[in-house]
Amino acid sequence: MEEVKVVYALIRNHNNHVLMVLNHEGHWSLPGGKVEAHETLIEATIREVKEETGYNIEVGKLLAVNEAKLTLRNHHALFFTFEAQIINGEEEITLPDEIAQIEWAAIDIANLRMPYYIGGMNKLDHHHALYHYEGLV
Repeated sequence: MEEVKVVYALIRNHNNHVLMVLNHEGHWSLPGGKVEAHETLIEATIREVKEETGYNIEVGKLLAVNEAKLTLRNHHALFFTFEAQIINGEEEITLPDEIAQIEWAAIDIANLRMPYYIGGMNKLDHHHALYHYEGLV
């Protein structure tokens, strides 16, 4: 199995709604995607959010690490979810071949769409893991 790293950004607005994207396969998720070989997790999160939503973000703490073996794709996937805030930009679907819709969803809707966050989205705020990029060694 090929190891794949995927990053997501949990972005909330003033109403505590969560920014979500609908891909053309019919799956809702937080904005994010595959980490490219030359990128850190933070760099990939910033790039993916910009590509999918048009927003520039600042990445905060690491909230969750999930793991799955995706047999249909022959991938061993590691999913990293970071807290993030919008710095600037305009909401825009910049990758219409990949993203069908952008939506600010209420927490209960986000929890239904993303059941892999055990305990729901609010539980992510109560725990976090330390993340530090150590650079080239």
